[in-house]
Amino acid sequence: MGHHGRVPAPTSTTDPLDLVALDIERHVAGAGWDQPLRMFALVPTAELARQVPDLLGPGGPADLVPGALSAVEQEDLPSGADLEATLARVAWPEEVAGAALALERLVVPPDAERDLPQDPAAALDALAAPPDRRDIRLVVAVLRDGRSCCLLRQREHDRDDRVAKGEQIAPGLVAALAATLL
Repeated sequence: MGHHGRVPAPTSTTDPLDLVALDIERHVAGAGWDQPLRMFALVPTAELARQVPDLLGPGGPADLVPGALSAVEQEDLPSGADLEATLARVAWPEEVAGAALALERLVVPPDAERDLPQDPAAALDALAAPPDRRDIRLVVAVLRDGRSCCLLRQREHDRDDRVAKGEQIAPGLVAALAATLL
């Protein structure tokens, strides 16, 4: 991913955490749906630019939002591992200001979870069957100082670029990801 912290249009957010989370969501959305878990280190863009001077391009550091963050995707995530096991093995170095992850989930109405088959594959098929199920993508980003941002995109809003933002969308994921920064 490239630089994530240029000054946005006047009507958009200028919070560095919100900006990097939105940038991650757009980056992940560009690859379509049905993706595995993706994880990102969040690093101060100014520090990254000191290490890679050509990163910012012609505007240089003057165009940066104060506190701008860049996302660095982690490439070697174990495939097929469950989320809890993956996060339990992650510990970020001090240079990393925060972390983010993008994952997809299936949301079904509460009654769809009743009387599920015991076989895991059959249960997944049963959960995918309800016509009112929703495919969603979550982006959860946290910083060492405790701030967090959660974004949610429904597959049905893929083309109109509508993304919901809220602090309580995925509190369990926020806590689990924050634990990787301790």
